[in-house]
Amino acid sequence: MSMDDSENQARFLAQALPFMQAYENKTVVVKYGGHAMGNPELGRAFARDIALLKQSGINPIVIHGGGPQIARMLERMGLESRFEGGLRVTDEKTVEVVEMVLAGSINKEIVALINAEGEWAIGLCGKDGNMVFAQKANKTVRDPDSNIERVLDLGFVGEPVEVDRTLLDLLARSEMIPVIAPVAPGRDGHTYNINADTFAGAIAGALGAERLLFLTDVPGVLDKDKQLIKELSVAQARALIADGTISGGMIPKVETCIEAIERGVRGVVILNGKVMHAVLLELLTEHGAGTLIVP
Repeated sequence: MSMDDSENQARFLAQALPFMQAYENKTVVVKYGGHAMGNPELGRAFARDIALLKQSGINPIVIHGGGPQIARMLERMGLESRFEGGLRVTDEKTVEVVEMVLAGSINKEIVALINAEGEWAIGLCGKDGNMVFAQKANKTVRDPDSNIERVLDLGFVGEPVEVDRTLLDLLARSEMIPVIAPVAPGRDGHTYNINADTFAGAIAGALGAERLLFLTDVPGVLDKDKQLIKELSVAQARALIADGTISGGMIPKVETCIEAIERGVRGVVILNGKVMHAVLLELLTEHGAGTLIVP
């Protein structure tokens, strides 16, 4: 390592130390998915970030998605993906593949990456320790021609209704890093596939997390001039949705942030997961890396 590299590392650590102390013994939930998961270099950098958080006395919990990987596996198995209102219909065969991919291959890949950085990660899903129970999700869409609302039957797509933090508290005391797939049982005996953002919000809320980070493929919330907004209150975020500044696919992301805050999360951040070490930049630098939404 050159002298310049050593000086840069020392400078970063000096700047990061107050933030490490502020987050010490606090829970940080990170929703990991999308483009960052498909890039090996970004994956290793993400694992390094999570390991460093743990080594700094912070309690990280990783929730992950895997839509593209599920689609590829369904195609390989000759199962057709059907969509209603932009959402995948999850029938009985599909939910078996979803569980296999999410709680199996993807989950263990992330666990292995974190373990390779010298920490103890453990792969879980909502079924483990009865951590999460789900119910069938009800989704309504409005027909643009008739303006009539109809209820979509998405099959075994669920939403979390109960979260038991017992296992997560036990793992935190055991110095382990939970990596959780968004699959959970229902009280009806069925298995449900849950949107990873919604699942992360439910977990973070139940734990009263200090931060919930959504790693996306955008820098955060942009103003009308396409400049990044560093911080928003819930009221300001709702106003920006109402006036059209927040639009399209950013609306459900921000609404999920608001729901998480209402569940008890102290702050939620939307940031770009394609930026190397985005998690560290957000938590351990003065200016952060995305848009922070607070109560």
